[in-house]
This record gives sequence, C-alpha cells and structure tokens, in this order.
Amino acid sequence: MDHQPTTSPPHGGPEPDPRRWRALALLGTAFFMVILDSTIVLTAIPSMQAELGVPVDVVQWVLTGYALAFGGLMLLGGRIADLWGRRRVFVVGLALFGLSSLACGLAWTAGILLAARGVQGVSAAIMAPTALSLVMTTFPDGPERNKALAVWGALGGIGATAGLLAGGLITAALGWEWVFFLNVPVTVVLVALCPVLLRESRDPSAERSVDVAGAITVTGALVLLVYAIVTAPDAGWASARTVGLLIASAGLIGLFVLIESRTAAPLVPLRIFRLRTLVAGNVVLFMVGLALDGMLFPLTLYAQQVLGYSALQAGLLSAAMTATSIAGAFAGQALVVRIGLRRLAVAGIVPVVAGCALLLGVTADGNPLVQVVPAMLVFGAGLGAAFVACQIAALTGVPERESGLAAGLIDTSFNLGNAIGIAIATSVAVAITEAAQHADPGIHPAAAFTDGLRAAFGMTVVAAALALVAAIVLLPRTALAHETGDEGPRS
Repeated sequence: MDHQPTTSPPHGGPEPDPRRWRALALLGTAFFMVILDSTIVLTAIPSMQAELGVPVDVVQWVLTGYALAFGGLMLLGGRIADLWGRRRVFVVGLALFGLSSLACGLAWTAGILLAARGVQGVSAAIMAPTALSLVMTTFPDGPERNKALAVWGALGGIGATAGLLAGGLITAALGWEWVFFLNVPVTVVLVALCPVLLRESRDPSAERSVDVAGAITVTGALVLLVYAIVTAPDAGWASARTVGLLIASAGLIGLFVLIESRTAAPLVPLRIFRLRTLVAGNVVLFMVGLALDGMLFPLTLYAQQVLGYSALQAGLLSAAMTATSIAGAFAGQALVVRIGLRRLAVAGIVPVVAGCALLLGVTADGNPLVQVVPAMLVFGAGLGAAFVACQIAALTGVPERESGLAAGLIDTSFNLGNAIGIAIATSVAVAITEAAQHADPGIHPAAAFTDGLRAAFGMTVVAAALALVAAIVLLPRTALAHETGDEGPRS
C-alpha cells in the first residue's frame, strides 16, 4: 500500500493513480451522504415534532444546528487534513459520522437529538473538505480533474434535492429514526475501503500548528449571526439583543480577519482570495445554498402542515426536483468546458430564480400539481447546473498544498448559506404569520401560515437574484479551458 503523499505529476511524469476513479466513487459516496443529511430530515420533522413534543422553532435546530456545525468548522477540518494526513482525518470523520448518526436515531428527547445532530455536523465538517481535497490530490490538474469536479458538483446538487424524497420514503416506511440509522452501515463499508483505495497525503511544507483562535472566532461569529436571525421575531429586529448579537458577530468576523493576517499558520491565508474564480464560486454558492434551504424548509411545512400531506406524499412532491437536478447536473458537466463557467452558472441560476418566484403563488387550498410541481421542475434543473459551475470555479487553479483549505471554503459557503437560509425563512414565516393573525383575528390558521410561507419564498427569490448578479459580475467570461492551470495564489 502506498503511503506517500500524492502530487500532481508534471507532463511526462508518473502515471496517474490507477485507483483514482474507484477512489472518486468512495469519496463521492461519502460526500453525497453528507449533503443528503442536510435535507433528508426535512420531511421527517413533523414526525419528530409529534414524537418528541417540540415546536417548529425548536425542531428547526435539527437542521440549523447541523448546518451551523458543518459550515462553521469546515475550514478547520480542511486545514487539519492538510497537516495531519487527509486519509487519516477522513477515516476519523467517517467513524464519527456513523456513531453520531446512531446516536441521533436512538435519541429519546429533543435535547439529545440536537446534541447528537451537532456532533454529526462536526463530523461532516471533517469529512466533506477532506474528501474533496483527496479528490484534488488524486487527480492532477487538467481535464480529468475537471471531469472529477463536475461529477462532484453533480453529486452535491443531486444530494441536496434528493433529501426530501428519500426522507419521505424512509420516514413513511420505517420511521424518522431510520433517516439516521441508514448512515451506519454505509460508513462501516467506506471505512473498510479507505486503506484499499486511498493514498495518504498531507502538506509537508505547512507549519505543524492549528489556528485555534481563528477557528474559535469564525465559528463564534457564525453562531451569533444565526442565533440573532432565529430569535429576532420574538425579540424584535431592532431590539437591543438582536442588534447586539449582530454587532458581536461582525466584531468577531473583523477579529478573525485580523488574526488571519498576523498569525504564522492561519486557518485561512488571506492570499488565497487573490484567486478570482475561488472568490466568485464561493459567493455564488453561498447565495444558492441560502435560496435552496430557505425554500425547502417552508415547502416541507406547507406540504405537511397546510396541505395535510404525509411524509411520503411530501417527499414524492419533490421527486420532480430531484429528477431535473440530475438532468441539469449531467448537462452542466457536459457543457462546462464548451460554454464556460459564467454562462453555465447563469443558465443554472435563472431557473432557480424562476422556481422560487413560482412558489409565491401557493395558497392554503391550492393544487400542488399546479402551484408546486412546476416550480420544482424548474428549480431542480437550474440547481444541478449551477452547483457544477460553482464547484469547478471555486477549485480551479488551487495548488495541491491548499486543496483542503479550498475544499473547506466551498463547503463552508454552501452550508453557511443553508443555515442562514433556514434561519431567515423561519424568522420571516413566523413574523408574517403572527402579523396576519394580529391584523385579522378571524383568519384561518392555515391561511395565516401560508401568508408567512409565501413571504419566506419571497426571501429566496431575492437570494437567488443576488446569486445571479454575483455570477454575472464575478465569474470569468472565458471558457474553462482558459481558466485552468497550475497558478495558485501568490504569497
């Protein structure tokens, strides 16, 4: 078994790893599982509420807590992998993911479930950037890496949309606990295959230290930001608590930047932001992630708590989105080299905007085949293509020594968008529902709640539109072939 660090072989150098496509299958399975778990619990939430006896603003932390731990710690996870060995750290993350999934399924109180879900998010933060950095070190920069990254982007887009369908089927057939239990055998198999298919690799030039201060400040900033958004409807957006939390979050972000500019071994070397496509891919994917989960969470509530659908019916309602996201992802993979990153991203994000806008027409007594399914078809097709473009943009031209960092950044951006999207959607829906009930005490609860959900969908239209603007302004115009190369960030 080869334990030497992998390198991108120069022209005429050693042959690529013959196990690389099997390694991609292993790593892609782990990534798909992590992304799937971001949304698979959506259709199970009403069942969790009923069994554990918790309101929606508490149970939404099953989603937000996972996304927050996932997004807040991925930079640290990617950096540790670069320093301590990517395969070793990946195996640790896999094992922890399996154990925390088992704990989630066995949870008998909301507190235990939220704690276990948080640990699951931590393990995902270790797995996801490490898996992607292993892809970067397994495939040399060039056409094969572009193809591998396109596959990776497709898996992310499909996983993000397949969660509703899978969660509905599993919850209806086996119970909500099994959306977690099914992770356990998969992780066991993957851990067993890691020594066979993956080479060990690390950054031998990096200082053997971890930027703990940077990790604490950036994670603290994200926690305070999301908590401020979630609690704002009760406390008031202009209240001292909300404003104070937002100011504290901004202060920690400023402190994080200061720490990164002065420490010898920063969590995020600021020079990496000189890569235009990396910055563009991260900004666009953040807004796409915000729109995605900001749409999926209220959609699940609409299907089950307004229309009275079961978890299975709610999951099947999203099947159209899953199918078109697969088509969009594979179309994007085939077209990205020919039309370039900007055109592909724009072609993907326009349908995302349209899909969110179509959901503004939902009513409490509406027909989902007319009001929801067309939106899902359009949204899914765009998401698959946009995800492929953003993933490739954010990782093009990144040197191998910083592959873990780049992978951590892209996953952080998407999952931070997920967490903030859920938080804003929840806050907006609760605030508008209460306002509708106050304005008309006789309004039917379902109608008031639908007003709140429509407002949440309106927020996603704004987020998706901002993603479109960012793609047009920030992504390069040229074709992908002109954007690839070995140049990395300069010191």
